Amino acid sequence: MGTRAGFRDRWRSLSPLPPPGRLRTLSLATLANTVGTGLWVTGAALYLTRVVGLSPTEVGLGLSLAGLVGLTASVPLGGLADRRDPRTLRAVLQVAQAVVAAAYLLVGSFPVFLLVATLDALLVSGNLAVRAALVAAVGGPEGRVHAFATLRAVANLGVALGAALAGFALVADTGWAYRLLVLGNVATYLVSAALVMRLPAYPPARRPLRQRAGRALRDGPFLAVVGASAVLSLHGVALTLILPLWVVTRTDAPPVTVSATLLVNTLLTVLLAVHLNRGARHALPAATTMRRAGLVLAAGMLLWALTGAVATTLAIVLLLGATVIYTLGDLWHAGAGAALAYDLAAPDALGAYQGVDTLLAGLARAAGPALLTWLILDGGPLGWLALAALLAGTGLAVPPLTRRALKNRAEPAPASCQPISSST
Repeated sequence: MGTRAGFRDRWRSLSPLPPPGRLRTLSLATLANTVGTGLWVTGAALYLTRVVGLSPTEVGLGLSLAGLVGLTASVPLGGLADRRDPRTLRAVLQVAQAVVAAAYLLVGSFPVFLLVATLDALLVSGNLAVRAALVAAVGGPEGRVHAFATLRAVANLGVALGAALAGFALVADTGWAYRLLVLGNVATYLVSAALVMRLPAYPPARRPLRQRAGRALRDGPFLAVVGASAVLSLHGVALTLILPLWVVTRTDAPPVTVSATLLVNTLLTVLLAVHLNRGARHALPAATTMRRAGLVLAAGMLLWALTGAVATTLAIVLLLGATVIYTLGDLWHAGAGAALAYDLAAPDALGAYQGVDTLLAGLARAAGPALLTWLILDGGPLGWLALAALLAGTGLAVPPLTRRALKNRAEPAPASCQPISSST
């Protein structure tokens, strides 16, 4: 019995799933959703080219255009989560995502693909802001950063499981195998929506203040902080796009090293996401953590820069070691970014503010591939140095920007911001 109990204790310490409760329910919903993400992301390009018949150029152009249009949904749907129950809104959006995901089975031309991809991107972007509002409701002011970190670990596990399952379809390499991936993605949206509806309702605690439209977009100090966080998020493009290309074109490391680096990042995220973000629940500690993240990420970039000038064995060691360092910075950035976006937001407009955070991060992700391809793959080691300087400088700027935002938040609200009358 002691051995069995010890095994359970070790599993609980390693498993990203929290104890039974509301966060466990939301974690299971996230796990289901991200298994579907892993299925679709792994097989989407092959499905769209081999089964639908689109060219790689059409796929890339369509996804880029759809992604940019999709960003416009984050603020409106985030604001809607301030006025409605975010649990029900998220479930409705996931059912809509299931319908749109199924529509990929009907795609037979580029215009239809562009339409479906745009609808998909609008729902994904808006749902990220709604999810942030739901996480805040489930976790509460003191537990929302912990909840965010937990869900990030669970999401990485789900994507890894989905990618592994998608491998069977890639081995089969038939039209029906790829269509099963589409149907699997549809099913996981529906399972996730059903799990979300097991949570209690979270209606707005009070009627919102009468504010001008676009309130969050006019909050300059908040925009400065989350804009800095968005700049730091360029590191994600460096890991998933630039580093693989760098490894195969500029280093003597074997191509399989790319898989090893991504595996290291995924495993460390699952194991450490919660533990590394226990102290950054509020703005000032989070700003300090963000500064640390920028410096650590910069160190990772510098080590990756060295891999192009060393022998094979040392290049492999540096790539894996730098990925460990990078992942620490990545996790500190994610947790601190969530804490700052929550703590610096107006309490009665949390969803709208999360929508702005999602919008800026999305713009950085959209600009990142072209910018970093030019900077690093064309510029070589000097490009890595420039990126390291950008990340370090941005991280150092976050604490003073945060103090300015806190000072701005402490100032009295304008007299025109009056509660809406109960008779309206």
